Amino acid sequence: MIRKVQTYIETNHLLTPGKPVIIGFSGGRDSVSLLFILNRLGYKCITVHCNFHLRGDESDRDEAFCKKFAEEHNIIFEKIDFDTKSYAEMHHISIEMAARDLRYDLFEKIRIKYDAQAVAVAHHRDDSNETMLLNMIRGTGIRGLCGIQSKNGYIVRPLLCVDKDELNRFIEEQKLPFVTDSSNLTDEYTRNFIRLRLIPLMEEINPSVGTTLARTADHLSDTEKIYSHSIEQIIGQLLKEKKHDEYQISIKNLLIQPAPKTILYELLKHFDFTRDISENIFRSLTGEPGKKFFSNKSSYILLKDRDFLFIYKQSEAICEVYEIDENVIYNNTLPVNIYMRKVEIKNDFNIDKSLSTATLDYDKLKFPLKLRKWQPGDWFIPFGMKGRKKLSDYFSDSKLSILEKEKTWVLCSGEDIVWIVGKRTDNRFRIDEKTKKTLVINFSGK
Repeated sequence: MIRKVQTYIETNHLLTPGKPVIIGFSGGRDSVSLLFILNRLGYKCITVHCNFHLRGDESDRDEAFCKKFAEEHNIIFEKIDFDTKSYAEMHHISIEMAARDLRYDLFEKIRIKYDAQAVAVAHHRDDSNETMLLNMIRGTGIRGLCGIQSKNGYIVRPLLCVDKDELNRFIEEQKLPFVTDSSNLTDEYTRNFIRLRLIPLMEEINPSVGTTLARTADHLSDTEKIYSHSIEQIIGQLLKEKKHDEYQISIKNLLIQPAPKTILYELLKHFDFTRDISENIFRSLTGEPGKKFFSNKSSYILLKDRDFLFIYKQSEAICEVYEIDENVIYNNTLPVNIYMRKVEIKNDFNIDKSLSTATLDYDKLKFPLKLRKWQPGDWFIPFGMKGRKKLSDYFSDSKLSILEKEKTWVLCSGEDIVWIVGKRTDNRFRIDEKTKKTLVINFSGK
């Protein structure tokens, strides 16, 4: 058994000699076996026991056992108490999920404290099979059918190469003490129901179903690696970063891919879009442009245009109005980079005609100027013209995409727009033969 686990550790590059290893230690058969094996293999082990206070005196019995076992084997012992029920209620999650979150958060803190190379937990092959079946029942993709992985970040599982029966024989041969969690003997929890009732029924059909499930999970794990590699290549072709935190996807190029709906989900989940939202987006691809979708944490917005999907970071203050004082050259609290300077008109004065610069008649302006996003109904008199023009019409004439419209800011004097920032100034504020002083504003985006 010890040689088998050692080979598995080396083959999968789970641990290296020298640095400490944190052991999740419950006192049950599995964690006792894991601790005993890693200790025998010469790893510097640090045990961590979580008392979730869910089983009354039994929880305290487990803690006392773990402490005694660690002391008898000269192993460092750490423990913490959790009010698991209160945590579950506060976060609106199940007791199982609450215990899992609390446990792994603690493991990471202890790992950092001891500068440990990894946190080893005692999942074995049967646990992986149960996870595979549990995910299948709940509904899952290919990753969920791969069972438990041997390594996930700093979490390693050296016992995935052995099953429950092998561990039971090892415990008996080594005459190792352990405690039994009575909650594992009831089918109240879904995982226990699978272990105690579903798998025995499957074994009636195939006595070697445990081996069969594990072999299937291995095949699917290899398949998932090929799948992930292909997905990453396709995403690299489809997802184009235009600016920082601003991306676009060609709808045409997406739809010619194999399984475009799945590819879209794999792409969008990196931006916290759920599968349900991704499916809604996919259904919208043949619909009218302009529809918005918000990621699960509302950090990203996806905008459906005619030919592209635009993904961009949501502005935290999209509806705010920012005031700009006439004596401030640069205000770093603005959502865009704007630099201002007053310039006296002299014989050598030249107008910068680039779109990123506005040259305005200083005396026609009312301060403070106001910076805001454009709104439906906004109008201005374009430079060089005499009549009003709605901004929406100007955008259409300029063939701006929906995303470009979304990101457009206007600079106002009172209620009048003086500049569509980075695009065009208003004719009413142009300099003329009477102008003595100008306000030159440079825009460099953000």
